[in-house]
Amino acid sequence: MKVIGVIPARYGSTRLKGKVLINIFGKPLIQHVWEKAKQAKMIDEVIIATDSEKVKGVCQGFGARVVLTSKDCQSGSDRIAEAVKDIQAAIIVNIQGDEPLMDPGAMDDLVKCLIKESRASVATVIKRLENRREVDNPNVVKVVICKDHYALYFSRSRIPFNRDGEKFTKLLYYKHLGIYAYRKSFLIGFNKLPASRLEGIEKLEQLRILESGYAIKTVITDKDSIGVDTAEDLKRVKAILKKGV
Repeated sequence: MKVIGVIPARYGSTRLKGKVLINIFGKPLIQHVWEKAKQAKMIDEVIIATDSEKVKGVCQGFGARVVLTSKDCQSGSDRIAEAVKDIQAAIIVNIQGDEPLMDPGAMDDLVKCLIKESRASVATVIKRLENRREVDNPNVVKVVICKDHYALYFSRSRIPFNRDGEKFTKLLYYKHLGIYAYRKSFLIGFNKLPASRLEGIEKLEQLRILESGYAIKTVITDKDSIGVDTAEDLKRVKAILKKGV
């Protein structure tokens, strides 16, 4: 069963343009992500999917396989689906191009989950939230799960709502880390579906999966990850990476 890891790397990000090429300790951000992904034992090959010749050249310079995709892709999953459409694989792992702290073990756990759970079309990683600030931050996506750890709903709002009081308890809240594993057959079909109502409201693509009736299995990790969307995020990531340099 072949497993492909794909890192979507759009150059023109809205909040921090060109962030995938930002230099962090002598390497572009995307190289840190690629090196993490290469450490995953369950992934046979790692590909970078980009719409930029500049990003392509930099990535090929450090030895990555790169697929140039259309600039018209509306989402990371659209870009990944285009990149892998002619590649033979059973499972595709979507690795965020701006998260150099993502745990390779979590990538392996996602692949193992899809192999084991025939009901699931998609698997994704979640983590218990440790502080109230993240619970109330709309940029931190929350998820509610059932007893079998399948996702019930994702939201930028605080879910579940604690009617008995506003006292924070980390036992109630989970953060969605944004890395996915898909069955390739599902991914190719899913990206042909129109955006859903809930997806449009929350601006969360995974809601299209749930609203279309597909199951998302979650895998709980105790290792956090930070997406680099702002200069402050970059500062935090650098501080963490520096400890390991």
